[in-house]
Amino acid sequence: MNRTRTGVRSSVEWLASGVDGWFGDIPFSEGGKVTNGELGLSLYKREDDSASLGVRFRARFRLPNLASYQYLFVGNDDRREIVTDQPDTFTRQQQLLRGDNRDNAFFAGIGATLRDNLDVRLGFRGGLKPYGQVRYRHIWEVSPKDRVEFRETLFYSVADQLGSTTALTYEHFLTPSLTARWLNAITATAKSKDAGWSSSAGVFKAFEGQRQLSLEALFNGVIGQPVGVRDYGLQMKWSQPIHQDFVIGEIIVGHFWPRSEPALPRNRAWAIGTGVKLKF
Repeated sequence: MNRTRTGVRSSVEWLASGVDGWFGDIPFSEGGKVTNGELGLSLYKREDDSASLGVRFRARFRLPNLASYQYLFVGNDDRREIVTDQPDTFTRQQQLLRGDNRDNAFFAGIGATLRDNLDVRLGFRGGLKPYGQVRYRHIWEVSPKDRVEFRETLFYSVADQLGSTTALTYEHFLTPSLTARWLNAITATAKSKDAGWSSSAGVFKAFEGQRQLSLEALFNGVIGQPVGVRDYGLQMKWSQPIHQDFVIGEIIVGHFWPRSEPALPRNRAWAIGTGVKLKF
């Protein structure tokens, strides 16, 4: 596993060095680095849906010859979530709610941090389709035990035209290892009169050795549709290192109540998932 991690990191650094070389003669070793690297494999199955096998890859580069842009990012993820910049909690890789789009696509781009809480991204995803993002983030430390985070992403793509994703998170630290969190997000685009929303409320317990247990209530829907809450349920997740501190395994179990039409009763569906993440 150590050899695999080294090989992945070397390959990513080789890619970063090659791209950086297109823009100048400064060696990658002089200030270049790879951060936030993650390669994940997951398998999820719901009773009312087919099994979903997902591969997720993300990395962020610091390129010496592109210092004015500050960083380059690459990855492989859901086409829709790449552009709309969904919070990790609401990505289909992190929850068992049914998704409208199960397509993954490669993406890459350059970003510049204009201030501590503001950055701009220009990128391409699947088939060289361009998109742009302006992201703003602000955190208020309301008290020693309470924190509020606001995040706003304005994005533009040919498919959606202009759109935005607004996310608001409230965290209350019950103990040093137990946290309650309420997260809400809404995404609207100029192409659609309806806006999609998601909400999560849960508790997170941390244990020694990077182990974590969480229990969340999840809700989602589309404003303007006849069914206000399209899907909701409970989800429990356990994660822990399975090899040293850089290979993380997780197991997710959930039970959901989806509804597609107002005249129909809600269905019931169990769901289970498992995944492995390699951090490099």
